[in-house]
Amino acid sequence: MKNVIRVPGSARARSWRSCLLLAVLLQLAACDRSTPEQQLRDQFAALQQAVEQRRPGEAMDGIAEDFSGPGGMDRAALHNLLRAQLLARDSVGVTTGPLEIDLQADTATVRFDALLTGAGRGRWLPDSAQSYRVTTGWRRDGGEWRLYHAQWQAGR
Repeated sequence: MKNVIRVPGSARARSWRSCLLLAVLLQLAACDRSTPEQQLRDQFAALQQAVEQRRPGEAMDGIAEDFSGPGGMDRAALHNLLRAQLLARDSVGVTTGPLEIDLQADTATVRFDALLTGAGRGRWLPDSAQSYRVTTGWRRDGGEWRLYHAQWQAGR
């Protein structure tokens, strides 16, 4: 017979460490796997935040190179419109209603109502506000959602 040295609790300690390691790995895996809808909502929120924080370049990061909008608007025209609006106002507010998301494999349609407000130089109250009904088209590009199409109609 062989002599076996047993250290009290060592098997229990290995088992506990294995369970802890497994729990950590599962938690890390869960963090990386948000649903496509949640990823789209996060990208939408980042775009909205960039506009409100007056960072047009950052807002354009989420816009596809082949973007198309009303009246033949392309990505460059959208960027110019955004910069002009931000330069004309001290603050810009974007309030959206609930997002209506229709997901297909790697594309999505997002519809929502938006209220845009802007305060001019040195004023306490917004000097302009307009509501819009917006329909946007999104697609996954390199694992991230990009806005490739938008249509909006003023007030209802």
